[in-house]
Amino acid sequence: MARSSSQGTTAKEPGRLKQMYQVFTMTRRADPKSVWWFLLAFVGPVVLGVLLALLLPGQNWLAVTLWIVAGVLLGVLLFLIVLGRLAERAAYSQIAGQPGAVGAVLSNSLRRQWRSSEMPVAVHGRSQAAVYRAVGTPGVVLITEGQRSNLKRQVEEERRKVQRIVPNVPVHVVHVDDDADGVTLHKLPRAMNKYKKALNRNEVLAVANRLDSLTHSPASAIPKGMDPMKARAGRPR
Repeated sequence: MARSSSQGTTAKEPGRLKQMYQVFTMTRRADPKSVWWFLLAFVGPVVLGVLLALLLPGQNWLAVTLWIVAGVLLGVLLFLIVLGRLAERAAYSQIAGQPGAVGAVLSNSLRRQWRSSEMPVAVHGRSQAAVYRAVGTPGVVLITEGQRSNLKRQVEEERRKVQRIVPNVPVHVVHVDDDADGVTLHKLPRAMNKYKKALNRNEVLAVANRLDSLTHSPASAIPKGMDPMKARAGRPR
């Protein structure tokens, strides 16, 4: 019985092609114009391969076949690259504006040279706007999520705190919002990587460990292993 149930569970898992189709459907539904990018990514290399096979002089049937096959393979590769990029953008567009969206980007889309957490370092109580912190080769980056006018005090406090703990490390601020000088959610990693390099890998690790040891996030006040949403009041005696 156990073996049959495990086999049934494995059989229900979608295959690689089905997963790709689901990602394609989700991306097309979120951005209908993405279909044209998919067609261009696949058809362009195929047409180029066919033209090279027919127009280059001195081609035999084997060379023609190889050019066409190379065009198809290149088209599939470009299609997968475009699918990954547009699917990521579509997924982030669905969670944009929700609390914790910046944390999801920091935990999933940054390169290994960055040290960050999906938990904010400061939260505005009423609006739930938050400030996140990441440490990378450009230094320390503070990222705001939500209405930035509610986070002026929190951003300045975090900036002073970082400059007091690691005084020689640059501190940058990135605002994730729809203002003119803000960035959209899917462009956040690119905006963080555009700053000039100021630290090496060992310095990034040292700065991140020092900040983590001397600062506390709002979530650190909750005892480990305790879910405040499931806490029950004690019985009256």
